[in-house]
Amino acid sequence: MEAKQKSPSPIAWVLGQTGDHGGQYVLSVFLAIIGVGFSVAPYFVVTQIAKALMAGNRELGFYLTRCAVMAALWVGRVLCHAFSTATSHKATFAVLGEIRKRCTEKLTHMPLGVVLEQSSGALKNTLIERIDSIETTLAHIVPEFTANLLIPIIILVYIFMINWRMGLASLATVPLGMFCYVFMMAGSAKFYEHTVTATKALNDTAVEYIGGIQVIKVFGKTRSSYDRFVHDAYEAAGSFICWMRASIIPFTFAMVIMPATMVSVLPIGGLLVKGGSLLPADFVTIIILSVGVITPIITLMSYSDDIRTMGTIFGEVRNILEAPEMLRPESGDVPDGNSLSLNGVHFSYKDKEILHGVTLKIPEGSFTALVGPSGSGKSTIARLIASLWDVDSGSITLGGTDIRRIPQEAYADKIAFVSQDNYLFNMSIKENIRLGRPDATDAEVEEAAKQSGCHDFIMSLENGYDTLVGSSGGHLSGGERQRISIARAMLKAAPIVILDEATAYTDPENEAVIQRSVSKLTRGKTLIVIAHRLSTIVDADRIYVIKDGTIDDSGTHEELLSRHGLYETMWKAHMEVRDNG
Repeated sequence: MEAKQKSPSPIAWVLGQTGDHGGQYVLSVFLAIIGVGFSVAPYFVVTQIAKALMAGNRELGFYLTRCAVMAALWVGRVLCHAFSTATSHKATFAVLGEIRKRCTEKLTHMPLGVVLEQSSGALKNTLIERIDSIETTLAHIVPEFTANLLIPIIILVYIFMINWRMGLASLATVPLGMFCYVFMMAGSAKFYEHTVTATKALNDTAVEYIGGIQVIKVFGKTRSSYDRFVHDAYEAAGSFICWMRASIIPFTFAMVIMPATMVSVLPIGGLLVKGGSLLPADFVTIIILSVGVITPIITLMSYSDDIRTMGTIFGEVRNILEAPEMLRPESGDVPDGNSLSLNGVHFSYKDKEILHGVTLKIPEGSFTALVGPSGSGKSTIARLIASLWDVDSGSITLGGTDIRRIPQEAYADKIAFVSQDNYLFNMSIKENIRLGRPDATDAEVEEAAKQSGCHDFIMSLENGYDTLVGSSGGHLSGGERQRISIARAMLKAAPIVILDEATAYTDPENEAVIQRSVSKLTRGKTLIVIAHRLSTIVDADRIYVIKDGTIDDSGTHEELLSRHGLYETMWKAHMEVRDNG
């Protein structure tokens, strides 16, 4: 049995993301080591001054020279730190940008269901805050932690060379300090996980509160919705407070005890000097160098919070980067035909099977409609055809070729998809339509708008086609957003057009305009329509009735009515609603 591959440690994983910027980090670490060396070197100079004073040296030039050297070392330390930090930050922000691009690109290759399982607030938190949190590790911990760890080791080795007993004395406070540090770290993973959960809940509530503010006001839910937001805000703040409260005492003891080298160095050194086994000059040197160890140790300990949270932070980013994706070849033969077929398709969402062996055929150039009760699986079939999900078993073929063997980009060029939930980007109407074909001219954009019945309302706006639609198209009505989305799909001129209840929010007059334009623009193309208004699909070449994830019936409008089945029931209900309306 093959052994399970061990997952790399957080620090190993993040270092593996540096890519072509590894050389910059090596330079940054090198400069940081020199910088910390410059910061410690003055202690050696001070030992020379102390020894000279003890020897009775009264030469002023000697001391002035040593002071000048210390000043130069301080300047060198500042310059090295500045260049080290600048180098690490330049590399880090490039790496963070690349990680963020990889994450967003990864989302496009993941099955839609996997993406939808995560709330927009949680994804935003991972893509923005969590990736930004990697900056501390790469820009600070990698160079500074490495440098500040190396220098104390060198100093301690030097002290051991002078007198091994004083070396041990310099380390006397380390065990107790480490005990406090380990005690502080105990349970930190649990506390941090709680803060992450609480912060995600706050993000989700904030996004929901802002996005639904209109509904909140209309239905008088201001108080209850605001109370929920306040509750989650207090929960998020409280999670951090509880964590800090549990950590503050052991952290304080660790910060006080670990650097307190004088507690053991002074009495033990004094006894050794008294006993004649340690020279007074060496004792002074060790005292001064022991003081020099304190600053690097405190710097190391200041990164304790960042180190103990690395696993969670990097884990969230890795969950996206290492998530399963829809496998498609980079290259391959693209079928010439545009006929589609589903062959024994099974599909599950969140461990619940939605489609149970669906088989249907959609000939090239045909008008095929999918109808059925809400939740029957119509939209799922449309999304599977659009390659937004992968089937669990069975296959979907285009021109006889399994779509999983067709490059994703090549298949996407074949499909124009308009769903009932239309998304517009916060840019001009013209640019939103042009997304269908980026190289389209302004005239072609306007023609698509005219054919889709939205030219007139666009021209009635103050800035016409240059009008900004707002976040998610919020400045427009639902029907207006739908017509622009249809214009975008029509401009794409794809051979297969899928309309998933695309006229759900349009009024009857505009719906008639859209139906006429769709009819003209999709002539000769493979058209798949999911409609809740059955009157819009009576001319379909074939209508598939979906019920509980299976094909209940199929045929033309007249054939289905003659069988007196589910379709007839739906048709009568539709006509009754239309007549009463």
